[in-house]
Amino acid sequence: MHLPERYGSWKGAYNRLRNWAIDGTWERVFTTLLAQADAEEDLDWVVAVDSTIVRAHQHAAGARKKEARRVSRTIMPSDAPAED
Repeated sequence: MHLPERYGSWKGAYNRLRNWAIDGTWERVFTTLLAQADAEEDLDWVVAVDSTIVRAHQHAAGARKKEARRVSRTIMPSDAPAED
């Protein structure tokens, strides 16, 4: 991994970023930036969905379905006379 020396070792940077995710630092940063953008009326949302990260449920994606078990029905003769 290539990380500028000013950030220290990659393990240290990873641990720092991971800890910020755990302790809520990133959530606070996002909330602050969102509030600031809202106050400045500078919110312009663009949502992009890429099929490489979105997955459908297996049944929606055309996966093979298990074949229904066939039930063997026993046909019993009727006591009534056959109709012609």
